[in-house]
Amino acid sequence: MKIDVLSLFPEMFEGVFGSSILKKAAEKQAVSYKVTNFRDYADNKHSTVDDYPYGGGAGMVLKAQPIFDAVEALKGQSELTPRVVLLCPQGERYTQKKAEEFAEEEHLIFICGHYEGYDERIREHVVTDEISIGDFVLTGGELGAMVIIDSVVRLLPGVLGNVDSPILDSYSSGLLEHPHYTRPADFRG
Repeated sequence: MKIDVLSLFPEMFEGVFGSSILKKAAEKQAVSYKVTNFRDYADNKHSTVDDYPYGGGAGMVLKAQPIFDAVEALKGQSELTPRVVLLCPQGERYTQKKAEEFAEEEHLIFICGHYEGYDERIREHVVTDEISIGDFVLTGGELGAMVIIDSVVRLLPGVLGNVDSPILDSYSSGLLEHPHYTRPADFRG
């Protein structure tokens, strides 16, 4: 699987992709990660990626141009047809079922937003999936993308040590797993 992330803060992903199961998955070549700062695709001398909302209002809105150009560049570097996932509060609520669906894909592109929101043309013309990880507000889409990527990568064949692990996970059957214990059988009474 190939995973691309568009973020204004690529450094946020270094520890996540360089640790634990996500690192091991890349070492096993089950997945490759690339994080791109979409500011690099801004078409102005100040590398501006946001603007005031057309018609007024509070906050700043991410412009269409840098994100359109970044997604087109990533698509041009691959023969695969990616799903383009927009992290946003009005998106579909993320579930284990959606993680399993994404794990079947060959290429995912995640767009991590900031500020007040996105130019609506991004949703209309670039995005295949809008996803929310819950009914709360974060400073940006990076943490949501990390959550989704972690839940997807662990489902890829050969990533976990036991092939039954993802099949028997909580929520894979729609329910939580039973309680688990370790030795000794009697611990502090």
